[in-house]
Amino acid sequence: MFRSIGAKLLIGFFLIFLVFFLILNQMVAKNIESGNRKIITDSLVGLKNNSNAYVRQSFMIHHFANDELYFGQMAEEMAKDLQHDVSSSIGMYDLTGELLFASDPKIFWAGGDDLNQALQGKTAYSISYENGTASVLFSYPVIVDGSKVGIIRFAKDFTLLYEQSTQIQRTIFTIAMAVFAAAFLFSYLLSRHITVPLVKLTKASTEVMNGNLDTRLTFRRKDEIGKLAANFSRMIEKLRDQFTKIEKDRDRLEELNLVRKQFFDNVTHELKTPLTTIMGYATIIRENEGQDPVLFDKGMKHIIDESNRLHELVLKLLEMSKESADPDSFALVDSGLVLRDVCETMMIKAQRYKKNIRCEAEEGLFVHGHADKLRQLFINLLDNAIKYGYAHTDIVVSASLASGYVRFTFSNEGPTISPEHLSRIVEPFYQADPVSHGVGSVGLGLSISKGIVQEHQGSIRFTSELEQTNVYIDIPYRTERVLE
Repeated sequence: MFRSIGAKLLIGFFLIFLVFFLILNQMVAKNIESGNRKIITDSLVGLKNNSNAYVRQSFMIHHFANDELYFGQMAEEMAKDLQHDVSSSIGMYDLTGELLFASDPKIFWAGGDDLNQALQGKTAYSISYENGTASVLFSYPVIVDGSKVGIIRFAKDFTLLYEQSTQIQRTIFTIAMAVFAAAFLFSYLLSRHITVPLVKLTKASTEVMNGNLDTRLTFRRKDEIGKLAANFSRMIEKLRDQFTKIEKDRDRLEELNLVRKQFFDNVTHELKTPLTTIMGYATIIRENEGQDPVLFDKGMKHIIDESNRLHELVLKLLEMSKESADPDSFALVDSGLVLRDVCETMMIKAQRYKKNIRCEAEEGLFVHGHADKLRQLFINLLDNAIKYGYAHTDIVVSASLASGYVRFTFSNEGPTISPEHLSRIVEPFYQADPVSHGVGSVGLGLSISKGIVQEHQGSIRFTSELEQTNVYIDIPYRTERVLE
C-alpha cells in the first residue's frame, strides 16, 4: 500500500511517536496516581495518630471501667472536638457498625468497604471522585488498653490535590503534544529533504532507461544525495559520450563494409575485363593461326596492354597486403635526388596526357628511410596528378628544407575536391569520384602513400580549392653526420 519511502517514513515516525506518547501518558498518570495515594496515606496516618492520641487522653482523664460504654456516651463530644482539630467530617460507630454520631449524616449514614474493614479490626479507606470532587472515607477501630471500643470514620476532601494532579497531567500532556508535533514536523521535513531528490533521481533514471540521455539533475546541496546526483549526471555524460562514440564507430564500420564491397566488386571487374580481353584475342590468334598479320599484331598489343594492367593491379594489391618496411633496412637517402629521378621518369607519361612536370628540389635533402619506398610514394602522387589534372597544365613538384623537416609539395590544376571527400581521400578502398578515375584505379594509391609517409615518421595533408589540388608531405630531415 505504501510503496514510497516518504510515506513509509511518515507512517513509521507517526506510529513511533504515537506509541511513545501513549506510554508516556500512561506512565505519567500512573506515577501521579501513586503520588496522590502516598500523600493521602500519609495524611490519613497523621490523622489517625492525632485522633488516637485524643481518644486515649479522654479515656485516661475519666477512668471509665467500661470503655465501650464510655465511647458511646462521649461519641458526640469527641467527634465535635476532633472535627474542630482536624477540619474533617467525622462519624462515630459502635462495634456493631451502628452510627453513634455524625457531623454530616448524609456522608456517614451509608456504609462502605472501609467501614466493613474497620469492623474486622483493619484500617482502610476508599476514594471517590464524582462531579469534580475527590473525597476519602477513612475508617479504623479505636483500641484502648488492647480492647476495641468503637470505630471512627473520617470524611476528608482531597479535591485540591486531584485538581493539582490533573493540572500537572494536562501540562505534561500539552508539552508532550507540542514535542510530538515538533518532532513529527521535523520528521516530515527531513523525509521530504531525503525523498524529493530520490524521486527526481528515480524519474531521471527512468528517462535514461527509456533512452533520453539529455536528462539533467541540479541539486544545490553538498551532502550524500548531492554527490549522488552529481555522480549520476557525470555518469549520463559518460554514457552519452560512449553512445556517441559507438554510433560513430557503427556508422564507420558500415561505411567501411560498403567501401570494401565496392572495392572487391571493382577488383573483380578489373581482373575480369583484361582477362576476358586476353582470352578473347588469344583464342582468335590461335584460330587464325597467324594468317592475318594485322590481326596478330593488334591482338598481341591488346594482350600485352591488358597484361600490364593486370600486373599493375596485382602489384598494388600486394603492396596493400605487405607488412611495413623493416626500420633496420632504412638508410640515409637523398630524397631530392630520388624526387628528380622520378620526375624525369614520369615525364613521358605526363606528356602523353598533354601535361608538363616542373620539378624544383634542393640539394642535400637527406632523410632516414627506404629509397624504393620513397620512389613509390613519389610515383603514386605524380600518377594521380597526371591522371586527374587538366590537360595543357603544369604539375609543380618541389622539395625544400623547413623547420627540421623536408617538405615535399605536389600541385596540379584539376577539379576541386570537396572537403567531405578530401577528409577521406587516403582511406583504403575509398574513391572520391569513381566516374572520373582512370582505368584500373581502385583507390589504393593514396592509402599506400599514407602508409609510406607514416613509416618514415612523417605527415601528409591535402588541400583543394579554386581548381588546384596540393599535397604536402613532411619527413624529418637527417644529416649525414648524425647517422655515421
